[in-house]
Amino acid sequence: MKAVFVDASPTLAAVAERLHRPDDVPLRINCQPDIRPPALPAVVDDAAIALIDHTHLPTDIARQCAGLRHVVFLGTGARSYMDVEELAALGITVHLIRGYGDTAVAECAFALMWAAAKGFAFMDRGIRAGQWRLTNGLQLTGKTLGLIGFGGIGAEMARLSAGAGMRVLAWNRSARSAPGVTFVDIDTLLAESHVLSLHLLLNDETRGFLSRARLARVRDGAILVNTARGALVDEAAMIEALKSGKLAHAALDVYETEPLPGDHPLTRLDNVTLSAHSAFRTPEASDSLIEAALNHCRRISGVGTPS
Repeated sequence: MKAVFVDASPTLAAVAERLHRPDDVPLRINCQPDIRPPALPAVVDDAAIALIDHTHLPTDIARQCAGLRHVVFLGTGARSYMDVEELAALGITVHLIRGYGDTAVAECAFALMWAAAKGFAFMDRGIRAGQWRLTNGLQLTGKTLGLIGFGGIGAEMARLSAGAGMRVLAWNRSARSAPGVTFVDIDTLLAESHVLSLHLLLNDETRGFLSRARLARVRDGAILVNTARGALVDEAAMIEALKSGKLAHAALDVYETEPLPGDHPLTRLDNVTLSAHSAFRTPEASDSLIEAALNHCRRISGVGTPS
């Protein structure tokens, strides 16, 4: 049995080379992070396991990968890149990796929240253009943070924000409890939160979760932070809310279309802070991610011992 990392970036390629052990399943690393789906059959070749970071795997392309039996997706958002059920019908099992970057993503969400509250991106852009633009920042101590979704990342965001003196509310699709966190219904969370932070997986049930109707129920002047998936939010309604002031600011690491086009309406709004879907990219998270991917390969192949 062979494995191939089909779309390795230089950073993740180096991590995979370092963590791959002599007794592991043979792993070929294709250092081509911008590979397009039509090229995948040639890259996968006779490998039974494909490690995929962010490349789309359409079902018709997967059909051309005759020996492919397992996809190890480097994260939890595989459904943004492939149809898991259709692949299963072809005999291809998709494996996800959870928890590897909970702290990294939460730290990014926390940083984006503060950047939005203080208007750092707006002032930075102004100074670079020779303009001294002052902002009236929001003092976050004592304000209410609303977490939409409470998995590992949401729990880390709660820990960081409670430590900064914020009141933390949360809504989750299944019942949860946590010290220092008050769980409420979604309408209460929307109405009372000065900051909303999204931490949901994207699936058929959550797509468009923050809809136009729900955005209308958000507290006036709230900040929206999204480090989860762009498609969780009705993007057009969000942009309207930003233009009207219903939302004071959006701090975003994820978008419906990635990479975000340079002429996208979000790039023309002053009350938006943008980052390039990089919340999980830290050395610690990368090591944890690749080790987990290799452990999947070890279990699938029966070669090597999972760490």
